[in-house]
Parts: sequence; C-alpha cells; structure tokens
Amino acid sequence: MHAMSSPALDLLHSVFGYASFRGQQQAIVHAVAEGGDALVLMPTGGGKSLCYQIPALLRPGTAIVVSPLIALMQDQVDALREAGVAAAYLNSSLPPEDQREVERRLLAGGLKLLYVAPERLLTPRFLGLLERIDVALFAIDEAHCVSQWGHDFRPEYRELTVLQERFAQIPRIALTATADPRTRAEIVDRLGLGEARQFVSSFDRPNIRYRVTLKHNPRTQLMQFLDGHRGEAGIVYALSRKKVDETAAWLAEAGIEALPYHAGLDARVRAANQQRFLREDGVVMVATVAFGMGIDKPDVRFVAHLDLPRSMEGYYQETGRAGRDGLPAEALMLYGLSDVVTMSQMIAQSDSADERKRIERQKLEGLLAFAEATRCRRELLLGAFGEDYRGPCGHCDNCIEPPKTWDATVPAQKALSAVYRSGQRFGAGHVIDILRGIEGERMRQLGHERLTTFGIGADMDEKGWRSVFRQLLAAGLLEADAEGYGTLRLTTASRAVLTGGQQVLLREDARPVRSARRRHDSQLVTGASLGIEAYEQPLWDALRALRTRLAKQQGVPPYVVFHDATLLAMLRAMPANEDELADVSGVGEAKLKRYGRDFLAVINATEPVPDDAS
Repeated sequence: MHAMSSPALDLLHSVFGYASFRGQQQAIVHAVAEGGDALVLMPTGGGKSLCYQIPALLRPGTAIVVSPLIALMQDQVDALREAGVAAAYLNSSLPPEDQREVERRLLAGGLKLLYVAPERLLTPRFLGLLERIDVALFAIDEAHCVSQWGHDFRPEYRELTVLQERFAQIPRIALTATADPRTRAEIVDRLGLGEARQFVSSFDRPNIRYRVTLKHNPRTQLMQFLDGHRGEAGIVYALSRKKVDETAAWLAEAGIEALPYHAGLDARVRAANQQRFLREDGVVMVATVAFGMGIDKPDVRFVAHLDLPRSMEGYYQETGRAGRDGLPAEALMLYGLSDVVTMSQMIAQSDSADERKRIERQKLEGLLAFAEATRCRRELLLGAFGEDYRGPCGHCDNCIEPPKTWDATVPAQKALSAVYRSGQRFGAGHVIDILRGIEGERMRQLGHERLTTFGIGADMDEKGWRSVFRQLLAAGLLEADAEGYGTLRLTTASRAVLTGGQQVLLREDARPVRSARRRHDSQLVTGASLGIEAYEQPLWDALRALRTRLAKQQGVPPYVVFHDATLLAMLRAMPANEDELADVSGVGEAKLKRYGRDFLAVINATEPVPDDAS
C-alpha cells in the first residue's frame, strides 16, 4: 500500500460514499497526486472522473478540468457540490456577473475544481488568470477529441500543448473512453504525453448485452424490444432527422415518453428535450448521433440503433451510454443492405480528403463485418480496440443463440459471376434481377437477358439474394464503389471463391427481436431489467419518487441525488438508521446529512413483504 492510500481512501469514502477503488483507479490517483502525468483509457462507467477528482482534493490549489461540453460540466459540478466539494464551471451558459463571481472565487483560492471549455482555456486572459493562482493539476477529458481520425474531432484540442509549454511542472491527466491504437498514438503525440504513464483498462462493458439483427420490420422489432424496457430511460439512434421525428412521434402515440433530438430542431426545443431526458425518469430520446457526447446519465437502460452506425468506435461510444451505473443494460442494432449503400454515399459525397474517405470506408466495412459475424460480439468489438478478448462471453446474441450457417459457396459463385458478367457497373438490385431472370425493358436495353448468368439463381427469392450480397460485402468478397452509386465490384479475395478454392459459409437470417428482460406475467414492472421483484415494486417506486422530488428542489437531475445502483443497494439492505445507511455504497457524508432522514422515513414506512410470506 502506498503511503497516500489512506488519505485517498478516506476521501473516497467520506466524499463519494464508496468503500474501495475499482481496477486501476488507485494506481492512477497515486501517480497524479504525486505529480506525474497520465494517459487514462477507461470504458464509460469505469469511474474516470474519480481519477482526477481525488488527486484534486489531495493536492494544494485548484484543478482545471478541460471538458468540451456544457452539459457534461454542469452535471459533474452538480454532483461534486452535492458531495460537498467546492466546484464550479466557466462557460457561455453563465451570465457575465456569475462568470466574474467564479473568477473571484478562483483567485481567492475558494475552488478545488474548475471546469472550462478548451476555447476559453486558450484565451490569453484565462491563461493569465492561471498564472496568478496555484494550479493543482490539469485534467483533459474526452482526450480523443484531439484526433483527426476520431469521430469527435475538435481542432482547439490540438492547441492544448500550451499547457505543457507554460505550466511544465503541473501534472496533466488525459482521459478517454474510446481510442483505438491509432487515436491513442495521436493523443500522446498531440498533447506531448510521451513521458506520461499509460493506464489502459479493459474496454469490456460486461453489463451490456449486445444484439445485432437484420431489419425486416423495424417498427415491430423496436416495439418488441422496448416492451421489456417500459418505464426505463433509453436512447434510440436513427441516421436521418426525418426518421428521428417520425420515430419519436410514433412512439409517443404508442404511449412511450419519447422525445426527438437532432441539429435541425430549434436550439430551445433541443435543450428542453435534453433537460427532460436528464431530469425525468423513463424518458426515451430518439436522436441522430448529434446527441449523447457529454451525457453523463448513469441509468440509461438501453440503446437501440435503427440504422448502421458510422464505425466501431461510434458504435462502442453510443452503446456505451447504456448502463454507466454498472447495472444490466441492453444494446440493439438493426441493419440492412440499404444502410451500407446510404453510408457509402454519405462518405463519397462528403467534403473530406480522399485519405479520410478511404479510412471511413474501411471503418464502415469493419462495422458491417461485425454485424454479419457469427462469432462472439465482444471478441470482435474489443478486438477493434486492440484488446485480445477470448469468447464466448455468454452475454451477446451470438453466444446465447449461436446463428445457424449454411454452405453458400455455389450461390456466392453465381452472385460474383453475375456482377462480373454485367461489367461491375450495377447495384445489388439489378444484379439480383439478372440472377432471378426478371425480364423487363431495362434488361432488354442492356442486353442482360442474353448473359450466361441470367436466371441461374431463379431458385432463390429476392430476400435470400439480398442476404447473400450483404454478407459477401461484409466478408470483403465484394465492394461497393467509391463514388457512392451503390455499384458492386469484385475484390482480390473474390478469385478464390470463383475458382472453387474457398468455401463460403453464410449465416441464416431473421430472428425475432425480443428484449432479454423478463415480464412478470401480465404485470409490467418498471425495474424488471434490474431484477426487481413485484413485491419490491412499491418501495422502489417510492424511493424513485422521493429522489425526483428532492432533485427538483435542488435543481439537479435525479441521479445527482443518488444513482439507481445506490437506490437498489438501499432496497436490498433496508437500513434502519443513519449508521446503516452510511454503509450503503454511494452515500457520502454530505448526502447522508442532507437526505438521510427522508430516505430512512420512506424505507421504514414501506417495508416490502414477499408474495409467499402471507
């Protein structure tokens, strides 16, 4: 044990209410508290913020936290203040007089943590302020924003090298939850962290159950999935603004508390919808990927993708918004061949440089291969981050219900031949018509009814052929053209299949999408996905209602009062007095003092009785 372990552990317990550190937290806290630089790669929900918050409390002076998002700053500061820590943020959401007050407290040494956006940090005025105070450390959150290959590139992050130049003696800790090896190398290079200790945790999120399935009737599939998540908070991602609006309206009509979020909405509406998602229980946000970065809500129980995401990094980060509290969560992805064509067109028509387009196409192909795979999902997902995970995980669709495969070598040869014979100039729709022998004006104009491949696949329907083409694309045996017209071409790997040198095994499509959650007969239990029994429901509802009421009084989201995990621990422990409540994970001294009496009153008034106790 390190000499400073005791003060760090004391703070962990008294301020944050936790009995012990998790994973590498203690080693990181020690390294930074002792004045060293650190690069921390830790999955969402792994407890990254404690890695700089505790050193900030251990070291003299004020810790400066660089964060790219206003919502994230406000959440973190709310949570710290609730725990009795002197914290503040400086951003454009504050009126000028409040900004001056924060600066005054900073100069007077009255703050332990100050959150700022990179743009503000880089101004000469703010750098001048920092030179007048005692800085404990610099924490650079969401450090992947420095990478031009990342999905959230922020050019201002590049300029944070100024911290190394002007404040060389002050420790810096850079943190991110999503960085593949290429992004990691760029963070080290761009932020001058060559000497920093690197702490790389497993990217695995064992509490998330992954399910990927083919789109056939997306509305029915989504509703079947949501049936197991009634009354729970979640996010549904769609590719276009139009689809977001239509899905949110349709869900609202079906009695689900659903709100839309995308860049095309009025800023006030967007802000109000985000606020409701954060501050109310059980709201479902239907959104484009514009939503979510900086959303610190721990009790999101599910994330559903109605379209293919952009990359494995994007998919990992978006699904990672579920289950940040460590309790069970579920991720569903629906996808189809049309998604691949749409995404290819979006990449082709973007203003990006050719090199960037090439990398984006590679990322899309990687994601499609993941969607079509028959192996353990976790093995593939973690492999994308350079982590050698050996499945089966037992907690993804491919492990729970291994997909059936069939020998598709002959259909694959027919499909590749039809693409080749028609000149590699057509999309899947036309090539499938050739294979099925569908006659028509266009077929005659092109002379394609005279091809040797015309009608050789009449024994399979259109849906079957679409599955073959989609999986050949995913396996790299076909490629969609770079110009974005959906044209299919052979690849170097196609030759081995055409010459009979390689067998092709494809997965059988279509399985129903039901949520993994159990239903209590006809009774819907709002906490069913957390394992709450019907007899515990009244107390669970009462605890959540009290939390919501107290949160409204304090003007903070409910999870800032207590996480679901803490309420669940109360439900299981049934503390009779303040001493017993103090032992519940997540109840620190400040919260015990502020809320203890109210929660004990509810717990001791609503003692649950199991059904079989009568």
